[in-house]
Amino acid sequence: MSDTGVSTYTLNDGSTLPAVGFGTYPLKGEDGVAAIVGALEVGYRLIDTAVNYENETEVGEALRRSGLPRDQVQVTSKLPGRHHAYDDAVASVHGSLERLGLDYLDLHLIHWPNPSVGKYAEAWKALVDLQQQGLVRTIGVSNFTETHLSRIIDETGVTPAVNQIELHPRFPQEEMRRVHERLGIRTEAWSPMGKAQAPLEEPAVTAAAERLGVAPGQVILRWHVQLGSLPIPKSSSPERQRQNLEIFDFELTDDEVARISALADPGGRLFGGDPDTHEEM
Repeated sequence: MSDTGVSTYTLNDGSTLPAVGFGTYPLKGEDGVAAIVGALEVGYRLIDTAVNYENETEVGEALRRSGLPRDQVQVTSKLPGRHHAYDDAVASVHGSLERLGLDYLDLHLIHWPNPSVGKYAEAWKALVDLQQQGLVRTIGVSNFTETHLSRIIDETGVTPAVNQIELHPRFPQEEMRRVHERLGIRTEAWSPMGKAQAPLEEPAVTAAAERLGVAPGQVILRWHVQLGSLPIPKSSSPERQRQNLEIFDFELTDDEVARISALADPGGRLFGGDPDTHEEM
């Protein structure tokens, strides 16, 4: 448990991450900086950005404004599809550091595998080398399937510490969670509520919220924690930001977890973001 009352996970490279992070897409401009500063003030210590969010500058500014020591906040960014070639990947990470105004990144991910381009293994080799140079503390991937994971592990001998995937009650990713467990990879969840599909009014969620005296959103985030998934909710509302962090002093029953997982929907993906076909350049 960190000094902010947030549990932590130890990763396969020995580093740790808070058990909940703060997503920054699509926070931009002065309002974006203010929202991120607010998140840091209420206790978030893991901030998630990406080259393609076009807000690394705002994240860096928020970090400086917060006055928090650099070593107390962990910053994640992500490599876009157009930067998968080895040299492009190296240059991309340097560009992220420049925009953030940082000497190192705590976590850097390949944003999508883009298998039709077929260079994600090159990008992974670049991240492995950058980690050895100390420019990135921890390296991982995002939206990788078991096939993509197997390829980069086979080619480099290095297993990602994290795979950030779409995961929410409508799309609980049971199979990928099993894969991660077998490989020792921490599951991170983007869109952990499920955006417009968030099951905030489903009886499985509202009954647990009522029993515990918490908000439905807190129940969903607690479901993630009990699955071993690290959720990265985004909110500009200070009250919601605080609520989203306060999920470590109550517990769902196994039955409640199972009922929420049972909300799975075969068509539950948010925008057809299938990693085998989705292109993110």
